[in-house]
Amino acid sequence: MANTTQTGAAASRDERTDPTTQKITTFLWFDNNAEEAAKFYVSVFKNSRILNTVPYGEGGPGPKGTVMTVDFVLDGQEFTALNGGPIFKFNESVSQVIHCKTQEEVDYFWEKLTADGGEESACGWLRDKFGLSWQVTPTVLIDMLHDKDPEKAERVMQAMLQMQKIEILKLKAAYGGK
Repeated sequence: MANTTQTGAAASRDERTDPTTQKITTFLWFDNNAEEAAKFYVSVFKNSRILNTVPYGEGGPGPKGTVMTVDFVLDGQEFTALNGGPIFKFNESVSQVIHCKTQEEVDYFWEKLTADGGEESACGWLRDKFGLSWQVTPTVLIDMLHDKDPEKAERVMQAMLQMQKIEILKLKAAYGGK
């Protein structure tokens, strides 16, 4: 029987609370443009890069040598994109949330992700040109919605429901009762 006892730092580390790698990775299914999408997303977010690309082999459902998966990082968060064919499509039931500190950040991500065929939706939601849904959310919105004064929070909610792209100045005016 093999000795499975660990010593040192590895023995004291609990993989559930102190993983050495990201425990959960978002896996995105594309028809045939996973590499294009990954390159686009990496161009939009800081601290981002393509980690590796894996081609289909002889037995894969895709043509040998074409991209099967692309592993990439967006601002420290790992993702995998798959060229899986036209079987599944993205929808709004799953989205990526971008927490923004300023209006400039909101504007930047909104512009980049709606460009070239992306679609604006309501309440800070949009769909990019690949069909993936995003929520471009100023952190101040969350703070105001969690305010202990329910009237302030409700005014902010009502203001947000009138918006496509979130506008922080309008949220602050609603919060202040204006």
